[in-house]
This record gives sequence, structure tokens and C-alpha cells, in this order.
Amino acid sequence: MKKNIIEPAFLSEAADRIRPHIHRTPLLSSEILSHKWEVDVRFKCEQFQKVGAFKARGAMNAALMLSDSERNRGLCTHSSGNHGQAVAWAAKKLGVPSVVVMPSNAPRIKKEAVIGYGAEVISCEPTMESRESTLQKVVEDRGMTFIHPYDQWPTILGQSSCAREILEDWDPDLIMAPIGGGGLLSGTALTTSVISPKTRVIGAEPEGADDAFRSMGSGHPEVNKKTQTIADGLRTNIGHLTFSILRDLNIPIGTVSEEEILEALKEMWTYTKWLIEPSAAVPVALLKKLAPEWKGKKVAVILSGGNMDLEPRSLFRG
Repeated sequence: MKKNIIEPAFLSEAADRIRPHIHRTPLLSSEILSHKWEVDVRFKCEQFQKVGAFKARGAMNAALMLSDSERNRGLCTHSSGNHGQAVAWAAKKLGVPSVVVMPSNAPRIKKEAVIGYGAEVISCEPTMESRESTLQKVVEDRGMTFIHPYDQWPTILGQSSCAREILEDWDPDLIMAPIGGGGLLSGTALTTSVISPKTRVIGAEPEGADDAFRSMGSGHPEVNKKTQTIADGLRTNIGHLTFSILRDLNIPIGTVSEEEILEALKEMWTYTKWLIEPSAAVPVALLKKLAPEWKGKKVAVILSGGNMDLEPRSLFRG
């Protein structure tokens, strides 16, 4: 498969390949939020997906595209949470071992979930350099197969199935998705360009981790020297492959502040009663900001996941 050249059949084959293993998540409306923002908004609820996030799609597709020998050696990856859960889940479902390298500051609930799916967790410093070097040692010492969180074709093709389901169910004017490494957004852009070229796609990113936004301006992949955002799933730098796809398809990226993310999170919890994680609230926050430009239009927002630490005891005082 040549870089950035995608056959439409590859997209449909990926959707067919993973269909028996994942949920077809609902596309749900909110009359209250549609009225507040004056857009016809529907939410693709990936918080109801296997492992509680869209990452199940890419991880399973990547695992299924491996040869038997590659898969049987075991699967490994690095992740702050959702992708690690997805690889551990896919490995367990396919009956092979898995190892997930996780930064020391990854949310506790996500570490526990990875272990719960049967993976071995190896902790590392919270830098991309440490994640990659620790993972490389796993590959070299154990011969396991690396499933990239976002910057490889099999993962991107798996993530593309999310937008495919949206477009099979509805005819939106705009699809919005969060961006960290770019697997979900590039998959969304590819599928939309094939199935519904008239539908716009926009990526959403925190101001405190705005490498994708800066990359689109500079014309090459930028990196974050440090990140400051509650959206832990979006702290990853954009990939080289995902950047080139988004650049070639001319996908704009919008940014939102931490206050805007928190306000969007509050509104979603208040009006929909869905438990979504901060990363999933980022495109919601951007929609609120851009709503006047899309007044009266049909907008689909991909809610990327619902995994976050919750401690009911904190509700009790004294």
C-alpha cells in the first residue's frame, strides 16, 4: 500500500473484518443541545464501544491483519490508556499474550483495565522517548509484534469504520473528531472523502497540546515539548503518516481552552447523562465555538471514549 494512496475497498474490508468483534455504536441526538447551539447535532457514542473507546476498532483490525506467526508471538504497544486497553482486549480475544508500556502518569483506571484484560503493564517515564525506547526493548527481548496506536495503515483503517457507520446512518454536513496522534481523524477523513465528499471534516485539539494545529500551519509534523491539558488521550504528538493524510485532504484543526473543555464536559454530563472522558469533550467544545458558522446544519460529533477515574467516596464529606 503506497503512502497516502488508499483503495476504497481497503476501507470497506476493514469494516467487514472487525464487524463480528466490535459494537456498532449508536448515533444519538440531544434536543436540548441542538436547541442551545442551533445546530442539528448527533453524537457517535464510542464510550459504549468495546473497552469504552473507539480504539478497539484500530487495535482489532491491526491484530487481524497480522500473519499467524506475527500474532502468535504476542502483541505489544505503548499507550496512556485507551489504546493499551484495546490491544490487551484484542490479544485476549485472539488468545495471545500482550504487553503494554504505560507512562507513570497514566490514569489509574486505565492501568487497571489493561491489567484486567490480561496484559502485562511495564511503566516508563511520561515522555514519548521513554515510551518508545521501553517498547523497543520489549520487541527486541521478547519478539512481540508492535501495534502502533495511530501511525500505521491497519490501525487507521480500523478507526475509519467509525465514520463509515455515521455515514451509513445519517447524512451530516460536518463530522467533528478529536485529534491526538491522528488515527481517528485521518481514518474519518479518508472514509468521508470516499463515501460523502460533500461532508466536511474538522479536527479538535486542546490548546495545551496543539501540535496538530501547528503542524497544519507549518506544513510538517510539529511536537509538543510539554503538554498541559486535562484531555490525557490527546497529549500524543501527531504522526507522520496521519499528518500527511490530513494535509493532503486539507482537514482543518481547531483548538479549545481548558475552560472550554471543562464547560463542554459539564454540559454533556448535565444534559445527556453520558459519562464521557475529557478527550471526548474536546470536539464538543469546538462545536460550541463554531456553532454560529454551522447554524441550522447537521453535525456529527465523535465522542471518542468514556474511561476516566471515578471515586464515589469523594461525594461523602466528614
